[in-house]
Amino acid sequence: MEKTSTDTLPLTMISSEKQETVCIFGTGDFGRSLGLKMLQCGYSIVFGSRNPGMSSLLPSGAEVLSYSEAAQKSDIIILTVHREHYDFLTHLTEVLNGKILVDVSNNLKINQYLESNAEYLAQLLPGAHVVKAFNTISAWALQSGALDASRQVFVCGNDRKAKQRVMDIVRTLGLTPLDKGSLMAAKEIENYPLQLFPMWKFPFCLSAVLCVFFFFYCVIRDVVYPYVYERKDNTFRLAISIPNHIFPNTALTLLALVYLPGVLAAILQLYRGTKYRRFPDWLDHWMLCRKQLGLVALGFAFLHVLYTLVIPIRYYVRWLMNNRTVVQAIAKKENPFIISTAWLSDSYLALGILGFFLFVLLGITSLPSVSNMVNWREFRFVQSKLGYLTLILCTAHTLVYGGRRFLDPSTLKWYLPSAYVIALIIPCTLLVVKFILILPCIDKPLTRIRQGWERNPKFLESALNGKTDL
Repeated sequence: MEKTSTDTLPLTMISSEKQETVCIFGTGDFGRSLGLKMLQCGYSIVFGSRNPGMSSLLPSGAEVLSYSEAAQKSDIIILTVHREHYDFLTHLTEVLNGKILVDVSNNLKINQYLESNAEYLAQLLPGAHVVKAFNTISAWALQSGALDASRQVFVCGNDRKAKQRVMDIVRTLGLTPLDKGSLMAAKEIENYPLQLFPMWKFPFCLSAVLCVFFFFYCVIRDVVYPYVYERKDNTFRLAISIPNHIFPNTALTLLALVYLPGVLAAILQLYRGTKYRRFPDWLDHWMLCRKQLGLVALGFAFLHVLYTLVIPIRYYVRWLMNNRTVVQAIAKKENPFIISTAWLSDSYLALGILGFFLFVLLGITSLPSVSNMVNWREFRFVQSKLGYLTLILCTAHTLVYGGRRFLDPSTLKWYLPSAYVIALIIPCTLLVVKFILILPCIDKPLTRIRQGWERNPKFLESALNGKTDL
């Protein structure tokens, strides 16, 4: 099934048909911006104001009247005032009876009131058809053409015809309406603009935990241990060396965690023998955050690349290389060229470059402007097939980095292996389990389950009868 893109719609779709008059209550920033946008799209705009004679900075071509006079000019009224100023509407009950009243208000904090502003408005004016819309679009987005902001407008209301008319206006403005159902959804819509990166909280918290863990792990191994046993001050490693261990290890772990919930979901479906049962809430939320996890992982991979590029210009590295050169010159001795070591070094770099390239490709295709241009099969191929290839390359990059030292007892410090060994646990385990899942003897029943087959057909019957959740 191909994805359809609304981004290709022109921003100002001026209809050839004559548009009706729309009334806007309120002459603030949002009301003026919305009025200007609607004028550009061919609508006739009438502003309602408590002081019509004192209203200024209004778009040219718009009419300004009192609330009562403006309401009589149109059967669609967009209310751009805050909830605490709704009281004046009670004096307009007769005028607003039977009209479509669009509430665009937001609150200062989540769940500020027991009921949503739109529901409160519907109680205040039971004769009006209240529709919630436009609260997720800012005045700046309307002024700038929404080119750099979200075009999605959530719409909800109890009257289907009223809601459809509002959605037609949204489309005419070059925006994308999304029907959220009845007015009961208004509270969720009003809370949406107040949420700060709702889908990013889990990825950010998880990455912070991983960074803190790897930081203290590396400090114990690379700073504390040398000081205790050799009285060496390695605190200078805190600036470059330790971060350059933290970032790649965190990136690899997060990349593995992007694909781990899919494997867990497959195991759960095999165990249950059906797809008609909900996943646990934690797994549902995890799967919804996979895109954000991947982008955070890509950010850490970028940091690793940048920190690696500055290694040759570090004072410590230049001092070490010069010192070795002087020692070899005095001793008149050179290190032999080892083919196997050269292979390991070049393979390590090649795997890292290829892995990072695919990592960037995954990040680019996850952007809405790119993902909307490909069909579902192409998107799935990139995010799934190339995603696992990226994980394989990055895991191999880390394994080759360890080389012969990977499980060498001499690398242990206080019985602690290198940090990259810890970072390899989840990716290697995931790849082994994924390899098992793609074996024909397991992949075939899993594919059948995802196509609707059930090991216990009675379960679906009981589910349809309401005995269990789908």
